[in-house]
Amino acid sequence: MESLGELLKSWPQGASIQKQAERKMAELLADPLVERLREKHPQLDEETLRINLNRVYQYVTEYRNCENCPGLDRCPNDFEGHYTLLACETSGDSVQLYDRKVSCKKFIARRNEEQVRSRIRSFYVDERALNGGYSTSEILDKDPERIKAVGQVLRYMTRTIEQGLQTEGLYLTGSFGTGKTFLMGYMLHELAKAGYSGVIVYMPDFVEDLKAMLHEPGKLKETVDLMKETDLLVFDDIGAENLNPWVRDHVLGSILNYRMNRKPTFYTSNYDLDALEQHFSFTAKDGDERHKGERLMNRIRPYVETVLVSGTNKRGRMQ
Repeated sequence: MESLGELLKSWPQGASIQKQAERKMAELLADPLVERLREKHPQLDEETLRINLNRVYQYVTEYRNCENCPGLDRCPNDFEGHYTLLACETSGDSVQLYDRKVSCKKFIARRNEEQVRSRIRSFYVDERALNGGYSTSEILDKDPERIKAVGQVLRYMTRTIEQGLQTEGLYLTGSFGTGKTFLMGYMLHELAKAGYSGVIVYMPDFVEDLKAMLHEPGKLKETVDLMKETDLLVFDDIGAENLNPWVRDHVLGSILNYRMNRKPTFYTSNYDLDALEQHFSFTAKDGDERHKGERLMNRIRPYVETVLVSGTNKRGRMQ
């Protein structure tokens, strides 16, 4: 059987094609990447490289693609977010060249971010509060008036990372648009990196949806159980909901009763704790029920550190 080289020579322009192929092969074998590979594996001879030319070509090409990375979504490599690495093994007189796919830094960063986001569930909260990206320096520098509040949140996060899940949460109170939800989203995001799961719930919409769940007991139980069991639970804008006795006593009461002394619960509100107790003490259906408001607050007040978030209204702007 004729060799490929002999066959090429017998074709019109075959010799020219073969010369071009030989030149390309010589250029590839002289590439600095291949030279470094041979320095690392002195047993790697030219014959082995020629036999594995496809592997060598892919190794060099994908490395160059990564040097000029156009972004993960436009990755030109065969396997998005991965590049080829070569390794050499010697068995007796035989030298084998192996290739394997390795994740690039951008792929690893995206995968890690997806894992972080998968630990956080949100109910009716604008996803931009969770997925917009966070910078500690921006959070500190954006509004000097809230530096004290930011410091309290950061210290809480450090304590959790160093000591483990706390039983006490935070109660962020302040006027409209000072960044309370944003700070809680930042906390959930950073603690998710440490492996903690989190749920954030926008209370006005959640309470309205609960009424519909009365006819879906399975969904209601699943939702309540999720809020009981998650590591970090945030009730966002609590006090702004249109409360009824059933939500207060059987849903909120059940969740908080389960979590107290077990897992931390967090709150953002325009009310201070005393005003929130007044809110819980009155419903349109049953009127003033101060003892029930006090009962629910006994599951909140002793288990939170109050954080006063001062500053200017940032609604419609970066937090």
